[in-house]
Amino acid sequence: MAMTEAQRVGKHHVGWRPEKLREMREAHGLTLERAGERLRQVAEQAKLRGIPAANPQTLWQHEQGEVYPGPHYRRAYCLLYRGTDPDLGFRNALPGEDTQFKLTPLDDQRNGGHVLAVERAVHRIAPGIDAADHMGLQQRILDAWKRRHTGGDPHRPVLVLVGGFAGSGKTEFARFLTQLTGWPLLDKDPQTRPLVERLLVALGGDQNDRHTELYRKQVRPVEYECLMQAAFANTRCGISTVLTAPFIAEMTNTEWMQRLINKCGAQGVDVFPIWVQCDLESMHEYITFRSAARDSWKLQRWEEYLSTINLDLRPAVPHVVVDNRLGAAVSLADQARHAIGAVYA
Repeated sequence: MAMTEAQRVGKHHVGWRPEKLREMREAHGLTLERAGERLRQVAEQAKLRGIPAANPQTLWQHEQGEVYPGPHYRRAYCLLYRGTDPDLGFRNALPGEDTQFKLTPLDDQRNGGHVLAVERAVHRIAPGIDAADHMGLQQRILDAWKRRHTGGDPHRPVLVLVGGFAGSGKTEFARFLTQLTGWPLLDKDPQTRPLVERLLVALGGDQNDRHTELYRKQVRPVEYECLMQAAFANTRCGISTVLTAPFIAEMTNTEWMQRLINKCGAQGVDVFPIWVQCDLESMHEYITFRSAARDSWKLQRWEEYLSTINLDLRPAVPHVVVDNRLGAAVSLADQARHAIGAVYA
């Protein structure tokens, strides 16, 4: 049978050790059929998008190195075997990435395995520059998670901006913060997409346009203004809020960020910008997997799109960074959410 291009690329994926999947399956005492059933179960429980079919033939191809698992399979495997991508042989570990720590089995809560899982994921937040209070934000997130059922958070309200390039994993990480803290999530795309699409059509453009001057000059400013006004409606009520959008132009604009910080400060609200760092290969994979119409231009003209972005770009003000290269942060967030679900189910 002829091999597809995706399969040929998979065979040469840097650091891939497919034999690790077989070793993990056998260590758990699972047949291919049973592993497939369990894989579907954990994906459904974690509400992962794109639940894998996980038939025995596909799992066998993964274990034999014939097919490199897609992002939905990799996330489900990590949940099933309670490991990270490097643990399961999907890739090499990033510099400094901890692959020795093993999560406590979810059926043993006495030693706080769920707390360790959450803390481990939150510690992916690191300073982007020396002045950024990353430990302060980590503590605020953990305090909110621990206190949300015991009388509330004693800190000032906070506005968290989660930005990054398309496909960087910012939405997944923002959802993770919301699930930990109970803070509402305002995601630009689902919140403003109907308005943006109707406005583009009314102006004679394509509803999926996200790259022309028409979108950038006439539509994008309105889109972001809608998002920010929704956030201010929350912060005026003293409600901590998580915002997620690329924020490329906004976070790199010192004046825009300072105005936001000053406005929120006058309301007694702290602002924490988070930049989600990712690699080009992972971003391309994420964008391809989500199959959103608004991404069609990027995928069809990938090299041209790459010429418009700078992976070294960072916010112009003190900020924190989440390192999601090769999906590292999202994988840990998945496991923490899975642990939380076992606690609060």
